[in-house]
Amino acid sequence: MSTVDLNCDLGESFGAYTIGMDEAVIPFVTSVNVACGWHAGDPLIMDRTVALAKKHGVAVGAHPGFPDLMGFGRRPMTVTPQEAGAYVKYQVGALQAFAQGHGLALQHVKPHGALYNMAAKDEGLAIGICEAIASVDKNLILMGLAGSVMLEAAKKAGLKTASEVFADRAYNDDGSLVNRKLPGAVIHDPEIAVQRAVKMAKEGKVISINGKEISITADSICVHGDNAQAVELVKSIRQALEANGLTVKNFG
Repeated sequence: MSTVDLNCDLGESFGAYTIGMDEAVIPFVTSVNVACGWHAGDPLIMDRTVALAKKHGVAVGAHPGFPDLMGFGRRPMTVTPQEAGAYVKYQVGALQAFAQGHGLALQHVKPHGALYNMAAKDEGLAIGICEAIASVDKNLILMGLAGSVMLEAAKKAGLKTASEVFADRAYNDDGSLVNRKLPGAVIHDPEIAVQRAVKMAKEGKVISINGKEISITADSICVHGDNAQAVELVKSIRQALEANGLTVKNFG
């Protein structure tokens, strides 16, 4: 692969609470996933984050999650595909309004946290989400976990897809992400994260938490905005990708 996107989850502050280092991170990424007010973010933060993306020429995507502000959207919920679709449609529409207000079109939708991980394995949930996105705008790209059923559901719904990989998260042997509650699930060492990012982008391979080499498609590499090393990570990863002959640009 000669080009790759570098994305980050941003706009995750809320009211008086500041989460992440959005202004420091955004100059080094090519796409951002903006929280839509349910797991994080609020109307003022959403507006400010979209404006920041426009200022830096970065593509904007919606990052809808479960209605779980206290749990940051990382706790699984029991919902029907119809409910999941309605949740996503509601949040995409909200961010779309802010994007249009700044003269921008949304590039993609990337579900957040537990919704993302559940839809990566649950075909019914994935179809509910993807059909909802397609009903809003067929031009939106679904960003989902590489190799997951969510990408297949998106294709069935007529959406383009972007396979996402994670520089700062550990993988199970089946290509799923290691549960955050387990040791080693989040990678904090910038050197290791950089090596993994380059290997995924150039070779389409990643080493699982058990030491197994697995194949992976990397259209976009994610660094979490709430990772304490986020700024150092995005800066180092971008430099390393470009030093290895890759063009870093958004997939839209």
